[in-house]
Amino acid sequence: MQKGKVKLGQLDLEGALIARDRVGIQDFVLLDAHNSETAFLDNLKKRFTEDLIYTYIGTLLISVNPYKELDIYTKKQMDLYMGVNFFELPPHIYALADNVYHTMLSEANNNFILISGESGAGKTEASKKILQYYAVSCPSTTLLDTVRDRMLMSNPVLEAFGNAKTMKNDNSSRFGKYMDIQFDCQGDAVGGHILSYLLEKSRVVHQNHGERNFHIFYQLVEGGEEDLLRHLGLEKETKRYSYLVQGECSNVSSINDKNDWKTVKNALSVIDFDANDIEHLFGIIASVLHLGNVHFDGDTKGYATLNTNAALRWVSKLLGIHVQVLHEALIFRKIEAKSEEVLSPFTVDHAIYARDALAKAIYGRAFTWLVNRINESLENKDSERKTVIGLLDIYGFEVFSVNSFEQFCINYCNEKLQQLFIQLTLKAEQEEYEAEGIGWEPVQFFNNKIICDLVEEKHRGIISVLDEECMRPGDATDLTFLDKLEEKMGNHPHFVTYKLADKKTRKSLERGDFRLLHYAGEVTYCVVGFIDKNNDLLYKNIKDAMRLSKNPVIQQCFPATEGDSKRRPETVATQFKNSLLRLTEILTAKEAWYVRCLKSNDNKQPGKFDEVLVRHQVKYLGLMEHLRVRRAGFAYRRRYEVFLKRYKALCPATWPHWKGVPAEGVEKLVQHLGYQPDEYKMGKTKIFIRYARTLFATEDAFEICKHELASRIQAKYKGYRAKGEFRKQKEAATKIETCWRGVQARKERDRRAWAVKVIKKFIKGYITRREAKTTDNSEYLAFVRQSYLNRLKDNLPKTVLDKTTWLTPPPVMTETSEILRQLHTRMMVRKYVRGITPQKKAQLQQKVVTSAIFKGKKDSYPSSIAVPFVDTRINEQDINMRVLQTIRHERIKYSVPVVKYDRNGFKPRPRQLILTQAAVYLVEEAKIKQRVDFVSLKGASLSNLGDSVMILHVALNEPKQKGDMILQCDHLFEALTKLAMIANKQNNIKVVQGSIKFEIQAGKEGGVDFSTGQEPMISKGKNGHLMVVAPRNKSR
Repeated sequence: MQKGKVKLGQLDLEGALIARDRVGIQDFVLLDAHNSETAFLDNLKKRFTEDLIYTYIGTLLISVNPYKELDIYTKKQMDLYMGVNFFELPPHIYALADNVYHTMLSEANNNFILISGESGAGKTEASKKILQYYAVSCPSTTLLDTVRDRMLMSNPVLEAFGNAKTMKNDNSSRFGKYMDIQFDCQGDAVGGHILSYLLEKSRVVHQNHGERNFHIFYQLVEGGEEDLLRHLGLEKETKRYSYLVQGECSNVSSINDKNDWKTVKNALSVIDFDANDIEHLFGIIASVLHLGNVHFDGDTKGYATLNTNAALRWVSKLLGIHVQVLHEALIFRKIEAKSEEVLSPFTVDHAIYARDALAKAIYGRAFTWLVNRINESLENKDSERKTVIGLLDIYGFEVFSVNSFEQFCINYCNEKLQQLFIQLTLKAEQEEYEAEGIGWEPVQFFNNKIICDLVEEKHRGIISVLDEECMRPGDATDLTFLDKLEEKMGNHPHFVTYKLADKKTRKSLERGDFRLLHYAGEVTYCVVGFIDKNNDLLYKNIKDAMRLSKNPVIQQCFPATEGDSKRRPETVATQFKNSLLRLTEILTAKEAWYVRCLKSNDNKQPGKFDEVLVRHQVKYLGLMEHLRVRRAGFAYRRRYEVFLKRYKALCPATWPHWKGVPAEGVEKLVQHLGYQPDEYKMGKTKIFIRYARTLFATEDAFEICKHELASRIQAKYKGYRAKGEFRKQKEAATKIETCWRGVQARKERDRRAWAVKVIKKFIKGYITRREAKTTDNSEYLAFVRQSYLNRLKDNLPKTVLDKTTWLTPPPVMTETSEILRQLHTRMMVRKYVRGITPQKKAQLQQKVVTSAIFKGKKDSYPSSIAVPFVDTRINEQDINMRVLQTIRHERIKYSVPVVKYDRNGFKPRPRQLILTQAAVYLVEEAKIKQRVDFVSLKGASLSNLGDSVMILHVALNEPKQKGDMILQCDHLFEALTKLAMIANKQNNIKVVQGSIKFEIQAGKEGGVDFSTGQEPMISKGKNGHLMVVAPRNKSR
């Protein structure tokens, strides 16, 4: 739904009154200023602005064309309105359709819906919506679906053949249609019947500028298949056909002729037309187009001549009539004189008239045949009694700049329907008042019987005068007809002509005009064409020619029996008058419902509301008249039960429940509300309220009361829900507690029984724990194993060196424990090894060499294990450049500061010990004091004590060569390890106990004596040896 509909979608009629200031009132009967046309239009405009296109006047539905798609015709909307009280939901065409349907079912009587309005107001669409609603809402079977499909598909067929584009509407119905939908006693749609009225045949041969011929011509030419068009002699160009180019608007943006052609063909097959019928029907349509292309020339005497041309040959072929017969019928008139027949040639104008008359007759009769064939497909042959709902889609009142015979007939039809409308409305009102025992008050209204009599009265009415003029011998013209009217109607208050009018009125009249004062206003008619259109003559010899047709459809349209009658056929106006009288009889026997369609503007512009145009339509549709009739007595009426149910909260005596008779409850209620005696009446089953303001005041009071009631009901309901919830929870808690206790008790019992078994087994297992595995001790031993493993898991050694924390295993786990210990040790070793970096690996390799040399031999070794070795102790920048230059060809591997003791006197001197890839250098600042290549290095000696003194032994190959080096180094183990690895002297490093001898020079030796003391000390001894005192090892 649109904006407004969303907000009011679920409200009933009275409930929607609270929104009346914004979206107007849903039922004009409740309009306070019901006599004000301005208030009426203002209410319509308010609703139209909110996309609320439907409004009621009682049960009459007003529909304003919005010229846009609204989302209010969905299946969901249909479901919403099915079986709902008429005033329970906002106004809608579905509400009207549903109410008509259920009224028909409940009362088993016939009903009809009269849909009227100006061209373009939406009458055809309204009719479609009602049919679609019945198709969806009625019961469904295969047979019923077939009937419904045919009824629905009859619409596009009749629209194609009976609708055309006019200046006001691109899909204007150019005929009146009454359709009966037949229902059985179960409410199933079982059949239907269609009556058509006054097809505008003149449109076949003439269209005003900006208008088109009937849709079917364009659909056939534009959408027809190539083979079909070739068979019919047609081309895909509408401009080639005289009957299609007069309006100069073959193409219309809102019309898709190709798609519509497919729809029509499909619809014809659904309606059960066979292929032959369809072929013959389209042959007739094509023959009309070819007939329009038949041209006449004049001979020297002015008579029409017709050279046999292609167009005439195609007409001959399609109608199955010999071309010579057609040729003669179109240029000669056959006159019977006693027993003789004389051929009188036509003038060119008469020939054109005869050709056009034939085209109109062929199309008009084919349309009648089409309606009859549709009726045959919809016919229900079951003899059981059926109720019907009639749909009357009839032309609205028409007022153009030039009004001709068609407008005269259409407006006469509207006068008759308005007369019926007022009579039926008054009758329905009077019957309701009498049924309820309410006094009927006569209603003042305009009785348009005087206008109906002016048109249809025998011997004196306009139609009688027109017929007389058409049938009288002599030269009857449109102007002689006007003279006769002036002669017979000269004093009628609703008739005026140029001759009868005063000077002021003459200014708005032409000499060939007459004006009628209809109920909806004045309309001026031009008499030109009245005689010809009323006669609608088709010459006898042309009819005779048509009866020779071999086309089966034409044979039915022009039956052989027609020519036997010598009686003059009825004129068009008389036929139309008689058909209206029959229609009036049909409608009078049924209960009436009304849909009044209004155009919102002439430009088909969405959202635009043209007040002048709408005011004009409101006037000629008699809506104010209808409202005055509905409001003449009481504006509002409702059954006691419904009224009491809604408003009982406004009176303490009726709230919350009234247990007595509803009428008495309503009486109590209105007295409590202070209704005055002239404001309401109590009927037998309903209360009648005279003024809308009384209802509005009641509704406003109810709106205020609703909020208080809502709060009280809400509080009561919340209390009720809370108590109920509490009781439920309490009962649930009790049940849960009971169940839980039972579960727990059973669990405790089972647990104790299990515990007894386990304890017994455990005791037996403990007693037999030292025996071989048996059934008695297997579980105990398993427990012991599991217990040990769990404890072991939490107390595993963290390092490889930890040899003490491994748990002592029970006897049963001794072997397993040892295997696990070995696996764990391997795992830690593997983890440790995988975590070693290349640098760390090199360190360890050096430490391994150190261990191999010194482990268990020198006292200070254990304390050195944790001290990491470095690559060098002296950076290259700390070595003198001259030294570096001297040894540049040898890469420095390691350097460390040392103290060198002289071989004679043992004076200490600080030096740098540098190891290269080839030799050992002892450096004093910029001077190399001694170089010993690794080949000449015999080895190294050191004591087993905790001192840091070492002696490097040198091979003395020359007499003047320097002897062994006595060095004291703070990084003793690092320096000796580096030396051993670089010089490959691991096996040449000796750890000596006591004294070490060294060579001062070739043939001369010295000694170093080692001892322990409180403080470390190095000095020259009395015996001439170097005395080294090492600190005592605390572990010793």
